[in-house]
Amino acid sequence: MSDIISLLLPFFGMILIGYVAAKLIRQPAEAMGWLNVFIIYAALPALFFKLISKTPMEQLARMDFVGTSLLATYSIFALLFVIGVFIRKNSIAETTIQSFAGSYGNIGYMGPGLSLLVFGETAAVPVALIVCLENATHFIVAPAMMAIAGGDKRSPLKLAADILKKVLTHPFILAVIAGFLAAGTSWEPPLAFQRLIDYLAQTAAPCALFAMGVTLALRPIKRLSVEMAYIVPAKLILHPLVAYLFLTSFGTFDPIWVYSAVLLAALPTATNVFVIGQQYQVWQERASASILISTVLSVVTLTAVLYIVRQLAGS
Repeated sequence: MSDIISLLLPFFGMILIGYVAAKLIRQPAEAMGWLNVFIIYAALPALFFKLISKTPMEQLARMDFVGTSLLATYSIFALLFVIGVFIRKNSIAETTIQSFAGSYGNIGYMGPGLSLLVFGETAAVPVALIVCLENATHFIVAPAMMAIAGGDKRSPLKLAADILKKVLTHPFILAVIAGFLAAGTSWEPPLAFQRLIDYLAQTAAPCALFAMGVTLALRPIKRLSVEMAYIVPAKLILHPLVAYLFLTSFGTFDPIWVYSAVLLAALPTATNVFVIGQQYQVWQERASASILISTVLSVVTLTAVLYIVRQLAGS
C-alpha cells in the first residue's frame, strides 16, 4: 500500500498544485488557453507517437481489445441513459451529458501519465489505443445524440461532415496514425527530431495534471443534483469492474493490457464532459460538479483499484 501511495502522491500532488495556484494567483480562465493548446497539440501527441512508433505491428492490430474496452464504457453509458430517461424522466440532451459523466473518464490528461507510472512502457500501446479510439467514438456519439435530442440544428450531411473532420484532424488521432506508419515502415527519426519528441513527451503528464488542477479550481461546485448519487459511483466503481469482467471474459489479452484498461476506466469524469455540456447549453454546472466530486473521491477509489490490480498482477 505504501508503494501505491508513493505512486499516486506525486500524481495527485500536481493536480493539487494547479488547484492551489489557481486559487491563490487570480488569472482569467482564458489564460489557460495556450497551455491547453500545448498539451493537446504538442505534448500528448508527441508522447503517443513516441510510444506507438516503437511498437511491433502485431500489437497495434489488437482492435478486439479496444472494442471490448469500448463495449464496457458504453454499457455504463447505456445503463445511465436508461436510468435518466425512463426512471428520472430527464430529457435526452440532459441524460446524454449525465451518461457521459458516468462513463467518459479523464483518459487524455490523466491516463497516459498514471498508466506509464504504474506499469511502465508495457502499458503504452493499450493506453494510446483506448485514448484515441474512445475519444473518437465520443466525438461521434455526443453530436449524434444531441441531434436526436434536437439540440444540434445542423443538417445530417453537415453534421456527418463536421464529425468526420473532427475525428480525422484531432491531434491524438493524427499522432497515432503517424505512429502506426512509423512502426509499419520501421522508420527511425533523425536524432534532432527524436530529441524534440522526447522533450515534448516528458512534459505531457506534469503539464496535463497541472492544467487539470487549474480547471477544477476555476469551476467550483455551484449545483448538486440527485443524479450524482449514482453517476459518481458508476464512474469510479462500476466502470472499472465492468471493464475487468468484459476484458477477462470476452478475450485473451495480456494482463498488463487488462489492468491498464481497468485503470483508465477507474479515472474520474473527463473535463470534456463540461465542454460538451457548455457547447449545447445543457447540464453545465452539474457536469462541472461531477468532475470535481469524482476527481476528489478518486484519490480513494484509485488507491483501492491500484491495490487490487497490484494484488492480481502479483498472483
